[in-house]
Amino acid sequence: MTKKRLSIFASGSGSNAEKFFEHFQNHPQIEIASIFTNNKSAGVIERAQRFNIKHHVYNRSFWQTGETILEVLESEKIDFIVLAGFMLLIPKALVARFPNRIFNIHPALLPKFGGQGMYGMNVHKAVKAAGETETGLTIHYVNEYYDEGAIIFQESCTINPTDSAEEIAAKVLRLEHKNYPKVVEQEVLKSI
Repeated sequence: MTKKRLSIFASGSGSNAEKFFEHFQNHPQIEIASIFTNNKSAGVIERAQRFNIKHHVYNRSFWQTGETILEVLESEKIDFIVLAGFMLLIPKALVARFPNRIFNIHPALLPKFGGQGMYGMNVHKAVKAAGETETGLTIHYVNEYYDEGAIIFQESCTINPTDSAEEIAAKVLRLEHKNYPKVVEQEVLKSI
């Protein structure tokens, strides 16, 4: 049986991407084929190299229409895309070509604290400033708008009044690492 092939899009250090590399390293039905980044100094590149995973670097102009990216994805026979800290809006051409086959993780309980500019510490600071008593993560499909695709999975964690934005971020990151590869695995296996 041919394995389902995933490509990971990441812009930063790649801690979530590395959890995918580990999770699918010897998987019988799913493999990580490549990573794409818009940041030539992203830490995810080094992580991918440690796992012998091919990487592609494209500057922002290539992401405007996504046509070149789409050609590469098709040449690599990619079945699904996983966003792991990817900071650019996915071009409409990619969304159209991969309907309900692009996953994203958001560090809050959508629809709260989503949308343009709401990523990373911006989210955790907003959650703290709003006096929320819980936060968490949302795994969702990607459509042409930031954080508006259909929700697949959510898990929450408690916020203590004394928690800093950094402490909130650490709690959410633990949930991300625990859940993201497993949830994507379940969704991909449904397609087999």
